[in-house]
Amino acid sequence: MTDLTKFQRRPTCEVRIGCVRIGAGNPVAVQSMTNTDTNDTAASVAQIERIDRAGGPIVRLTAQGRREGENLANIVRQLRSDGFRTAIVADIHFVPEVAAIAAKYVNKVRINPGNYRTEHGELEALIEQCRERGVALRIGVNHGSLARRVFDEYGDTPEGMVVSAMEFLRVCRERAFDQVVVSMKSSNTRVMVSAYRQLVAAMEAEGMNYPIHLGVTEAGNGLEGRIKSAVGIGALLCDGIGDTIRVSLTEAPENEIPVARLLVEHFADRPGEFPVRHPERYSPYVFRRRTQVAVPVTHDEPHEGFRVIEALSGNPTAELRAAILNLDRADEPVVVKRRYEEASLERLAVKAAADLGVLFLDGLADGIWIDAPGHDAAAIRDVELMILQAARVRFSHTEYIACPSCGRTLYDIERTLAAIKSRTSHLKNLKIGVMGCIVNGPGEMADADYGYVGAGPGRITLYRGREVVARNIPQEEALDRLVELIRAHGDWVDPEV
Repeated sequence: MTDLTKFQRRPTCEVRIGCVRIGAGNPVAVQSMTNTDTNDTAASVAQIERIDRAGGPIVRLTAQGRREGENLANIVRQLRSDGFRTAIVADIHFVPEVAAIAAKYVNKVRINPGNYRTEHGELEALIEQCRERGVALRIGVNHGSLARRVFDEYGDTPEGMVVSAMEFLRVCRERAFDQVVVSMKSSNTRVMVSAYRQLVAAMEAEGMNYPIHLGVTEAGNGLEGRIKSAVGIGALLCDGIGDTIRVSLTEAPENEIPVARLLVEHFADRPGEFPVRHPERYSPYVFRRRTQVAVPVTHDEPHEGFRVIEALSGNPTAELRAAILNLDRADEPVVVKRRYEEASLERLAVKAAADLGVLFLDGLADGIWIDAPGHDAAAIRDVELMILQAARVRFSHTEYIACPSCGRTLYDIERTLAAIKSRTSHLKNLKIGVMGCIVNGPGEMADADYGYVGAGPGRITLYRGREVVARNIPQEEALDRLVELIRAHGDWVDPEV
């Protein structure tokens, strides 16, 4: 079957988040989240203002308890007094009553179906409260924190995430409430992309057109974190899915904004039509490789017998996908190539990850070639390897599933992540979760080999897989204990001298 594909945004209804409007053809909005204590008004306000100045008009704060929920009033009041119109979002987890408190003060409330109870009409009451004040609602599903009844039937899967979201969306539709945004976040890009695609298919089947919030959770920091976010978010933006995005980095939250803005600008204009045997657009999304190539290659590795296909248009993803799907020999191995003139390695890496990563997520490509004159060959090879790892097709270095931190974080996660990396970055084919608290920590790092999770002030719980190995140990001992744990299970190798 041949069809013509052209980049276009998925049509949605418009949702108002304070002064920001998303969906309905509005520009994709970027946002971030504070990592201050929500009870600390001055620190929270100062950080929100830094995010806003960086170009992030939507900022989320955790409100894990009633005290934090009530203090949102002081934070919003001070922001407005300072002349900032930043749209403020409250992040709610275990206590539904806090959502009702926060909705009195903020522009949007985010609830997690895995943690938010629906019995006794609590969701319906929240919807009516939001309607009355003009507050938007985000149904934010997280991989790894599905409700027990959903998990028991579907497991920790994209399908379970979709079921969870649709239950809540149907209640919103029954109440004729359309100021709803939905997200399907995971630290695993393949799970994340599958969940969003299946969600869009499920919504379309039921006539829903709510806007989509995109994000890869626990992407980490540095170039690796930026690339991982770009692979997941870019895969969906190139499908025309996404109305607001957050790039979650284990860094100061204002650092997230330039990366998110770069992604938005990169997809703002995607011209070009290409004849293509139309793949299954969204559903069901099951990963399978097109060829028998077991390990995709970088440009400087042997690729005899591979066809090199170079993208030359302004829509490289669609151009390459079309060329691959229209090959005379369907199983012919392919190296995808794209030239980038960016002087900044970071900008180059984000654009290349957004353009090319989805071709590996979808099992279409077998090799990557970033043509980048003026950049060191070793640095470009590292970028290529990071893209392949972010797309889950080749693991070449330790992967860190590190949360960006928020007001629930119980220790200095940036400094701790740096210390853990300094001791473990030489290890191969390992995934280490570094999580700030227990709210989403154990679930979100579900596919990690080892986990380091904040359990209380100055206390850490260590995991091997999903199993708790050491609970509530002093943080000053935790890194050595983590190394001992990795050694004890035979996953440690001494660094090369």
